[in-house]
Amino acid sequence: MQALLHAIAQMASLPSEAQRLFHGRGGLFPGCEQLSLDAFPPVFVLTSFAPAGEDQLAAVHEALARRLAEIAPGQALNWVYQCRAEGQLETRLMAGQVPEPHVVSEGGLRYLVHVLKGQNHGLFLDMAEGRRWLAEQVAAQPQPERLKVLNLFAYTCAFSVVALRAGAGQVINVDMSDGALATGRRNHVLNGLSSGASFLAHDIFNSWGKIGRAGPYPLIILDPPSYQKGSFVATKDYARLMRRLPDLLTPGGQVLLCLNTPKLGMAFLQDQMAELAPDLRFLRRLENPPAFADISDERALKVLVYQAPA
Repeated sequence: MQALLHAIAQMASLPSEAQRLFHGRGGLFPGCEQLSLDAFPPVFVLTSFAPAGEDQLAAVHEALARRLAEIAPGQALNWVYQCRAEGQLETRLMAGQVPEPHVVSEGGLRYLVHVLKGQNHGLFLDMAEGRRWLAEQVAAQPQPERLKVLNLFAYTCAFSVVALRAGAGQVINVDMSDGALATGRRNHVLNGLSSGASFLAHDIFNSWGKIGRAGPYPLIILDPPSYQKGSFVATKDYARLMRRLPDLLTPGGQVLLCLNTPKLGMAFLQDQMAELAPDLRFLRRLENPPAFADISDERALKVLVYQAPA
């Protein structure tokens, strides 16, 4: 765990925004591939994909406490450990407390998170550049107030918050989970957004009618889970989404395709898009946040931009 302990010792200041602090999963730190450390201020979250020994957890606690005493004297240490070993999910509050509600910020926007339950905490930190891209696209429109965004697999609707704050007129958020969308509604309220967003708890594979009737869309966000039993499996379901894109996009419209599994590379998306939506043109792959540097671009998060013909 030496690389993780070193990263803690090198923290220059107490994080004020949600961010990744150590990304062992990227493979750049041999022996730490199972570990990541995130800041969801005022809480640190250590995630391990293999069980950590009590001596290791004690070492992390000591490192965090020592560094916190140096950079923020008097600040209470709050940290959570989550083990995600195969077939095992354990979450423990190791020190301090977690605020309730727990609100974090990113890029001046506020989001509810829940670090003591579930594997997903309410805000995917590795998608920060995708959210930045969306804000830039909306702001660049000559009449952003007329812009309609389709946010598929919306989860807690961070993309929607970003789009509306950037000036978009309407965002349609679609997700199967009522609970996630309820958090999404609260995120809009947190950011002073009282209109412009709609929330559709819906399985898109049962019916595209509502989504199609509300379109077409100049901007579509497509950020599905890579594997969620009973909901979405990328290897068989992504193609079903791609076939719909030409009919859902306006002329010149853009779609953000996201793929978050290390088991599938760029070709998985690009080859299928060439076959199923050949008129859509590949524009670029977004860079991932530097904190998520990976030994292989093919393993890392893939976020691709495609555009429909004008």
